[in-house]
Amino acid sequence: MAKAYHVMSSMLSSVLLIMVALDFTAAQTGVCYGTLGNNLPSAADTVALYNQYNIRRMRIYDPNPATLQALRGSPIEVILGVPNTDLQRLAASQANANTWVQNNVRNYPTVRFRYIAVGNEVSPIRDTAQYASFVLPALRNVNNAISAAGLANQIKVSTAVETGLLGNSYPPADGVFRSDVTGFINPIVRFLADTRAPLLLNLYTYFSYIDNKGSISLNYALLQPNSGVTVPGGIRYDNLFYAILDATYAALEKAGGSAVEIVVSESGWPSAGGDTTSVEYARIYNNNLIQRVKNGTPKRPGRPIQTYIFAMYDENQKGGPEIERNFGIFRPNRQAKYPISFN
Repeated sequence: MAKAYHVMSSMLSSVLLIMVALDFTAAQTGVCYGTLGNNLPSAADTVALYNQYNIRRMRIYDPNPATLQALRGSPIEVILGVPNTDLQRLAASQANANTWVQNNVRNYPTVRFRYIAVGNEVSPIRDTAQYASFVLPALRNVNNAISAAGLANQIKVSTAVETGLLGNSYPPADGVFRSDVTGFINPIVRFLADTRAPLLLNLYTYFSYIDNKGSISLNYALLQPNSGVTVPGGIRYDNLFYAILDATYAALEKAGGSAVEIVVSESGWPSAGGDTTSVEYARIYNNNLIQRVKNGTPKRPGRPIQTYIFAMYDENQKGGPEIERNFGIFRPNRQAKYPISFN
């Protein structure tokens, strides 16, 4: 009997280990849920679709009550966005930040908030420059409100930046932030280091490839196997995603953020609307991405990369060039554009 119990116990332990391993790898990849469309499914149907496909992480860009209501009691972990247009108000006073956190976080105690993204792609050298001075004070005020609510161990407060802040990215070890953005990003990096929060990074190999077709191969940008390159210094990079990520880590180190982790808050490939876009390219990129983020980069080996694919749906009311409306994995009828597995 003791032997039989030992065998059953060992088998049960093995099954549990496998289940944990499966959950760990699957959980690395989430999907961004944007709502700039007039033909999209309801929030409740969208949450059901996440669950159907075993997508356990979601990024939302504003505290939409219907979305938050649909997420109540769900196992899905959430990045909750503070829209850029709200930054000035939250930066203006602690009371405003306290009210925002009460209305949009504390009032939803069964929603599994993981991060709050205070602003998206704000940069002093972009068309979002008018918001740049509000990011750090808004970060501080929202973080204070989260701490006062006793949620600091559950929810980390950060901001989402884009890779255009890098002044150099090749070779990755020489990554550094642009000299004209250091006054903006360096204090944010120090804040993240002090609060042990990650930097949220929107990382698109697509745009890097389009801007540098002469020096970057398509397969390298699509994260295809056997497309790697050896960079100066002798380090082998299997794909462009790893290279850009490590360049950002190098920039963080130079800005005083050696201990700051990176969560890739957006990455994807457009399926139509521009140069080198197709459903097939989008399928290849996103399926490769799901596999690649299970492993670390040369600079951070053995450490899975928490990553959010952009996006759940095509958003037909989104501004900008046509490609911006063609990043969706799913069509508005909730049918997948192409085969994709999050397991």
